[in-house]
Amino acid sequence: MASKRLVLLLGLAGFIVMADNWVVSPILPAIARNVGVRPEAAGVLIAAYMLPFGIFQLVFGPLADRFGKSRVILFTLSAFSVATVLCAIGTTVTGIAAFRALTGVFAAATMPISLALIGDVFPMEKRQQAIGSFMGISFLGQALSMGIGGAIAYYFDWRGVFIVYGIAAGLITLILWRQLHSAVGEHETRDPHAPVLKPYLQLLRSGVSVRTYLVVLLEGTFLIGSFSYLGAVLVERFDLSFLVVGAVMTAFGVGAVIGGRASGGVSERFGRPAAAAIGLAVAAGADLLVFFGSSSLIVTGIGVFLLGLGLMTAHSTLLTLATEFAAKARGSAMSLVAFAFMGGGAIGTQIGARVIGSTSFDTLYLAYGIGAAVLAAVAIPALRGASAMEPVDAVADAA
Repeated sequence: MASKRLVLLLGLAGFIVMADNWVVSPILPAIARNVGVRPEAAGVLIAAYMLPFGIFQLVFGPLADRFGKSRVILFTLSAFSVATVLCAIGTTVTGIAAFRALTGVFAAATMPISLALIGDVFPMEKRQQAIGSFMGISFLGQALSMGIGGAIAYYFDWRGVFIVYGIAAGLITLILWRQLHSAVGEHETRDPHAPVLKPYLQLLRSGVSVRTYLVVLLEGTFLIGSFSYLGAVLVERFDLSFLVVGAVMTAFGVGAVIGGRASGGVSERFGRPAAAAIGLAVAAGADLLVFFGSSSLIVTGIGVFLLGLGLMTAHSTLLTLATEFAAKARGSAMSLVAFAFMGGGAIGTQIGARVIGSTSFDTLYLAYGIGAAVLAAVAIPALRGASAMEPVDAVADAA
């Protein structure tokens, strides 16, 4: 019961972070229109969030290993609440981007450290199911965020989205502050003398872990890069209101929830490398559906759903593999995989802006669909051996 409560509590934190993380995509056209720029130019708001979100994963991971994962989550989520509200006062793309960057800094701690806590508490045979449940709850926030964010932007203003989410984050922080420690119990690992750089150096010396991180980096490039412009695609192709855009984008979150829940069963049947490849292949097909569905909202909507399904099937599998890379420095190991994912997303979003600006949305989804398909083909050999890898810190201790 305590372990289930832990997944639920951490899921609440992930819920609000993911809700804030992904909400810019459906309201991106509204922000762009309000500040007088084109949607692809406003895409910098997504990259401005993702870059510090990725970089500060590397900071908070070692801090969590040293000072305690629960403490770091509570502090950063409190600061995240304030930063989210500040996003509502920006009047230019540059100003909003600065506040989004600040939000990304403090949001960086929640997902990897939550996953590290789950790694501390759950044995490997139960871990992917717990991770899938946690990610499913987290992406439920993203799913609801699409509809809620679109509705707020439609009926009121996009600024209200950040105010509402900031207040919600504050309430969730209060719930965690009251209950998280008792839910974790004695399972949380903490080392006051934990090194900062050594775990990263050990992880990067392992060929298996490096190959896994490269797969995650490219996953973020193609899949988050594809997701970032779905709201703009729906507006340009079908001239939808922000309310309808939010409703359609909810299909991505629904697919992600299903993928998170199903990924454990897929991994048990086919093995984790194959499960990751299956998820990437589904996402590749989703991009191609968006490409071919330029005249059909139904086809495009199916592509939106399958992108969420494929992303979460692949990503929860890759996360489970990464939990075993470092037993004593799990915060660092999960921070590095989150850094690779979000860094790839920032790269994919910025490249996407250039592709759209010089060609079209169709070209972007064709190119990223092909890229994801190639990645799916190489994922199985690239990830071979990751499931049986001995933790790098255990190897170092034995030496």
